[in-house]
Amino acid sequence: MTDTNLRMNKLQAWILATRPPTLTAALVPVAVGTAVALADGAARAMPALAALVGALLIQIGTNFANDLFDFEKGADTEERIGPTRAVQSGLISPQAMRRATLLTFAAAMLVGLYLISIAGWPILVVGILSIVCGLAYTGGPWPLGYHGLGDLFVFVFFGVVAVVGTYFVQALQVSRYALLASIPVGFLVTAIIVVNNFRDSDTDRVAGKRTLAVRLGRTNTRVYYALLMTLPYVILTWIWHSESTSLAIFTPWLSLPWALALVRRLATHTDGPTLNATLRSTAKLHALFGLLFALGILL
Repeated sequence: MTDTNLRMNKLQAWILATRPPTLTAALVPVAVGTAVALADGAARAMPALAALVGALLIQIGTNFANDLFDFEKGADTEERIGPTRAVQSGLISPQAMRRATLLTFAAAMLVGLYLISIAGWPILVVGILSIVCGLAYTGGPWPLGYHGLGDLFVFVFFGVVAVVGTYFVQALQVSRYALLASIPVGFLVTAIIVVNNFRDSDTDRVAGKRTLAVRLGRTNTRVYYALLMTLPYVILTWIWHSESTSLAIFTPWLSLPWALALVRRLATHTDGPTLNATLRSTAKLHALFGLLFALGILL
């Protein structure tokens, strides 16, 4: 194999390790938070861009850490039915992944320094907590994901904190509108991790990874997923009434048939290929809902 092919294969391995289908989890909250800032006449381009870059780096760093720590704890094995994991498959060494994790979070901290200079100490606190929890999701002496708290971490940091934080670095204050807007975003991004954990529940149980899906069991996890997928559409009514927005806020309802179809699919399938497709589709639905939501806020 030529050096060029080796470099291309290594690049492809690193791209795989970032888990591209999950990166909309960073894009959507920034889009929604910025849309609220625009609606309030408080939007600023550079802080919004920095918030996006920082969110992407934290997402990628968390994915790298998850790849590494799940391998070290025995949660990622050959029996796993999900997409290929870079460390478990031997594409990237544990040492290289550890370095990449630390460098990615360090880059996120550098972006955070700019945001701290704009918005002050609250961003320092949020940044530290985001990175610590990103590492503690599957790492450390008491990993959140292994004790059923991964869903809460995702909801808080990739929903509430990401939307409200994006708004805050632009408007320099917190608004009720931004807080309400963060809830449907948080529910749908949590639905992504629910499908992931539902798919991996058998191997996770063997590895001692007590995710919420493992604790709830398949039937209750399906109900939980259905709630996460449908409540965001109900919450739009609350936002419309509370914030006196235009009817354009209901634009995301265009995606409701797709959400219901995914709920039905999870209720009737347990095979790996279908669950992998459901995971990808849930991430795409989250992205579509978020973009339609941002558009509805602006109209």
